[in-house]
Amino acid sequence: MHAITRSGWIEVISGSMFSGKTEELLRRLRRSEIADQSVAVYKPAIDDRYGETTIGTHTGREWDAVVVDNEGDGPRDILDHHDGESVVAIDEANFFSNTLVEVAQSLANGGSRVIVSGTDQTFRGEPFEPLPQLMAVAEYVDKLQAICSQCGEPAARNQRLIEGEPAHVDDPTILVGAEESYEARCRDCHTLLTGERPESHRNAAQD
Repeated sequence: MHAITRSGWIEVISGSMFSGKTEELLRRLRRSEIADQSVAVYKPAIDDRYGETTIGTHTGREWDAVVVDNEGDGPRDILDHHDGESVVAIDEANFFSNTLVEVAQSLANGGSRVIVSGTDQTFRGEPFEPLPQLMAVAEYVDKLQAICSQCGEPAARNQRLIEGEPAHVDDPTILVGAEESYEARCRDCHTLLTGERPESHRNAAQD
């Protein structure tokens, strides 16, 4: 008689910044620990806002994580580190290359519950890969909303600010930051600068 292999799945927690994505990720991890399930947590090397080896929330909660190179084939290191944990969490998935999609699929096919958290829109309001692909192949998707900093309506977009002014449409897609660089805004309040790029943007923006 053949043994039945436990199937895994992918859960995606998406939404704008300040919508509670990482808080929800940590909530699910705490429940997994209570259930005595083995857990592994990974974060991109580019994000050191809450310490080099921890993931954190804007409210101060933290969890130890393994740092993984987010570019190119770097996400494959997650598979090398994987030691049969039943729950694999990946925070700030938007900073990873599209290789993360293949990695998440492989983990789920191997029987792991894969929980992925990340913002699904760039500061321009465009799809932020690899989140759209992950959402397409996931079994469960939760899109959280923040509160618009301007009007108080539900917010789904990331307003990037450079020295207090809206970012220019030609600014780099990735800029790691928090309250000093971003606000959550609704569709109507979200703005981008166009035309000539201000000198302050060229000095303050980074790849």
